Amino acid sequence: MKQQLEQSVAAIVLELFSVRVKVELTRPDEQFGDYATNVALQLAKQVGQNPRAIAETLATKLQSDLVEQVTSVSVAGPGFLNLTLTDASLIAVTTKAPTQSLAGQSWIVEYSCPNAFKDLHTGHLYNTIVGDVLSRLLESAGATVHRTSFGGDVGLHVGKCLWGIIQAVGGELPEKLSEISSDPMDRANWLSQAYVSGAAAYESDEAAKEQIMALNKAVYTIHRAQDHESAVAQLYWTCRQWSYDYFEAFYQLIQVDDMRYYPESQTTERGLATVHEQLAKGNLEKSDGAVVFHGDESQNLHTRVFITSQGLPTYETKDVGVILAEQAEYNFDHRVLITGNDQTQYMRVVFAAMDTFFPGLGSKMTHLTNGTVRFGDGQKMSSRLGNVSRAVDVVAAVEEQAKLLTENNEQVHAVALGAIKYEFSRYRLGGDIAFDINESVSLQGNSGPYLQYAHARARSILAKTSLTETGVADGDGQSQWVPTTANADIVLEAGERTLLRKIAEYSEVLDRAVTDLMPHHICGYLYELAQTFNSFYEHNRVIDNPRQELRLALVTQYADTLKSGLQLLGIDAPERM
Repeated sequence: MKQQLEQSVAAIVLELFSVRVKVELTRPDEQFGDYATNVALQLAKQVGQNPRAIAETLATKLQSDLVEQVTSVSVAGPGFLNLTLTDASLIAVTTKAPTQSLAGQSWIVEYSCPNAFKDLHTGHLYNTIVGDVLSRLLESAGATVHRTSFGGDVGLHVGKCLWGIIQAVGGELPEKLSEISSDPMDRANWLSQAYVSGAAAYESDEAAKEQIMALNKAVYTIHRAQDHESAVAQLYWTCRQWSYDYFEAFYQLIQVDDMRYYPESQTTERGLATVHEQLAKGNLEKSDGAVVFHGDESQNLHTRVFITSQGLPTYETKDVGVILAEQAEYNFDHRVLITGNDQTQYMRVVFAAMDTFFPGLGSKMTHLTNGTVRFGDGQKMSSRLGNVSRAVDVVAAVEEQAKLLTENNEQVHAVALGAIKYEFSRYRLGGDIAFDINESVSLQGNSGPYLQYAHARARSILAKTSLTETGVADGDGQSQWVPTTANADIVLEAGERTLLRKIAEYSEVLDRAVTDLMPHHICGYLYELAQTFNSFYEHNRVIDNPRQELRLALVTQYADTLKSGLQLLGIDAPERM
C-alpha cells in the first residue's frame, strides 16, 4: 500500500506540475493520519509556487483520485500532506507480506570469527547474535544467506597455547590429553587456561618466549608437511578439533545456525598468490623489502603492509584469501562483514585494495561494526567474570536471573536467551552496549522477556474462549476472519483502528531494517506494538463482547506479528509463561 500510494502521488505530481519526483511517505502521529509527505515543499522552488498552495492543489486531486484508498487528505503547516487510509485499506495493509527485495540474490554474512585455541568472550557472543539476526532479516527479504566465519588456527596465539598445553601435560605427550574432560566447554576452559599461561610466559620469560616462537613456526611446518604423526602435530590437531567442537557447542547453546568456518591455514596461500599477482601488475609496491598497498590519503586510507620484509603474510593478505574463497564458493551478490569497531580503518583499506585488484568487488561488500559490551557497573568486563568474561559465563549469569521469572525450568534457558538476544539487538549497531543483567530480564521494561510475556499473555486471551464455537477459528486454529479489502463493510472503532494501524507497520519496519542492515528497528517496533496492545486490551473488552469475532482476530494478528518479529531476532515466543 505504501509503495502504491507513493507511486500514485508521484503520478499526480507529474500530471499537475510536469515534474518527476520521488515521493517518500512517512508515518506521522496517528492524530495526523496514516501517512505524511513533504512533496509540496520539494516542489516549491521547481514550480515557483507557495508550498502550501501546492499542497492544497494536491490534496484536492488526491482526495478525488484515491477515494477507494484514502478517506481524507489534509494540509498541515507550511505544506505537509497527511493521508488517512480507509478502514478497508488499513485492513489490507496488515496482510502485506515482507518485500522480497533480495529474492534470487546470494549473500555472505561473515561474523563470530573466533580463533582456535582461545576462548569465546562477550564480544563473540554479541557479534554472533547480531550476525545471526542480520542473516534472518536478509532471508526474510528473499536472499539466500551463507553464514561464514573466519578465524586463526595458525599464528602466535597458537604457539602460546601449545606451550601452555605442553607445560600442563608435562611434555610433548599427546596421550595425556585423554585425561582431560570430554565435555567441549570444559576442554575449551582448559585450553583457555593453557593460553593464559603461555601468554604470561611470553611476556616474562625469555626462554619461554623463544620456545613459543619455535612452536609458532612448527605449526606452519605441520600444515605444509601435513604432519599428523609427530607429538607436537598430534597435540595441535587434537586441540584444534577441541576448539571446533567448542564452537559448535556454543552455537547450539545460544541457538544460532552453524557457520562455514574458514581457518587462516586454508586461506593464506590463496591470499599470498593474489598479492604476488597484484604486485606484478603494479597494484602493490615494494617498500623496504615489504609488499604494501599505498592508501589514498584524500580518502583517509592508510598505507598497509600485506607481506612483511621477512616474507610473512599479514592479516590483510589472509583477509584477501578468505574474501576470494567465499567468492569462489558462493559467487556472492553481496558480502557483509561484522567486526568490532576497532577494525573500521583496517577494513576500509582491505576493501579498497580488493576493489583495486578486482574492480567492482568493493561495492559488493559492506563492513558493519559492533561496539563494546559494558556491564551494569560501567566496566568493559564484569569483575565477577574476570578480566576476560567468557561468553558461556554471561549466559549462565543471565540464566540465574531468569529463574526468578518462571517456575518452568524448561523455559529458563529460552528466557535467558531472549534477554540476551534482545538486549544486543535493540541498540543501533555500531554503538556500545550497556548491559545490565537485572534490566535485561525485567518484565516491566523494554526487554526480551517482557515481549515473550506479552506474546504468552495474548495467547492466553485466545485460550479463554472456544474459538471453534465462536466461529473465529477453524479446526486448525486459524482465523476465519481474513482481513482483506473484502471486509469493506467493517467500520473500526478507535481502539481497534489504533492497534491495526500499528500491526500494519510491521512490513514497513522490516523493509527498513533490511535496507539499513539494522536489526534495532525491529526491536523498537515490537516494544511499541506490545504497548499499543496493552492500551487496547485495557480499554476494549474482547471476550463476551458483540465485536468478539473481530477483536479475537485482532488479538491473533497481534500475537502472530509479535511472534514473527521475535523469531527474526532468534527469540522463542512461548505460548505460556
